Amino acid sequence: MEGDVAPIHAICDLADKYNALTYIDEVHAVGMYGDHGGGISERDEAAHRIDIIEGTLGKAFGVMGGYIAADQRIIDCIRSYAPGFIFTTSLSPVLVAGVLAAVRHLKESCAEREAQQANAALLKAKFREVGLPVMDSVTHIVPLMVGDPVRAKKISDILLAEYGAYVQPINFPTVPRGTERLRFTPGPAHTEEMMEELTNALVEIWDRLELELRKAA
Repeated sequence: MEGDVAPIHAICDLADKYNALTYIDEVHAVGMYGDHGGGISERDEAAHRIDIIEGTLGKAFGVMGGYIAADQRIIDCIRSYAPGFIFTTSLSPVLVAGVLAAVRHLKESCAEREAQQANAALLKAKFREVGLPVMDSVTHIVPLMVGDPVRAKKISDILLAEYGAYVQPINFPTVPRGTERLRFTPGPAHTEEMMEELTNALVEIWDRLELELRKAA
């Protein structure tokens, strides 16, 4: 919820030492990191060290569903014994076709990844310039600290109702009490004008709800 990245190689070193399985959740990273969109594990050259890689066919790939990548024995075990998989309906052919098109495109194109990273950096900078309490993040996730569940929900409601912008409020138990926040994820197609409008809207709402802005250093 802060856009953190795990120390993958250090965790894999521990797993090697103690003969443990490794499992990584790349749901927020597949399609968006790595030269071929394989995620943070591809970017950090760690994918070959991980036993199970989980990803989604939503988010960057724009469809629905999910997957894991693992060796044949693990896959066969899950196919045979995991009730959540056994009683799940397969994806329809039209969804599979959409996923395949998205995966094939993002394996070859870095333009979307580069644009998203640039837009995330730009949005963070715009928030900081006006004193909005943007949290440190090394990824495309842009968390904005509120610190109160009622106000976080209120800001989200105002943004949607009055400004036509949707942002998810993140409250307890997803984050500890007192660290409630809004979590923005700019995409490669967002323009600087859109981000400027969002920033101005947040400043107005912050003032309306009598929240403090950070003074420029």
